[in-house]
Amino acid sequence: MLTAGLVFGALAALLHVYIFVMESLTWTSPRTRATFGTTAEEAETTKLLAFNQGFYNLFLAIITVIGIAAVVLGHTAVGAALVLAGVGSMAAAAVVLLASAPDKARAAITQGIFPLVAIVLMVVGLAM
Repeated sequence: MLTAGLVFGALAALLHVYIFVMESLTWTSPRTRATFGTTAEEAETTKLLAFNQGFYNLFLAIITVIGIAAVVLGHTAVGAALVLAGVGSMAAAAVVLLASAPDKARAAITQGIFPLVAIVLMVVGLAM
């Protein structure tokens, strides 16, 4: 179970790196604007906010990957704590998105499903 939790944690990290790329690097591109449902004017106005938000997603991914590496290297307690902090924050962000913008439920579910599965599998795996 722990290994499966780490795999889902890695998937969550990869997704959040992709979100970082969209928010921080390609925010004003037509494809990213279509993904987030923004106009060119909105994207330009919110560019600095999105740039900053993208780095939050990147940092959560980095925390998660460092935790995965720690578990693989035999530092299970520290690694699990880091993975759970990273994916827990990702899942919490998905809940905030869903609560604050119910019309973005699909994005919230997409953002939160890998972290949620990782949490469940890691907790079960650690309890065994």
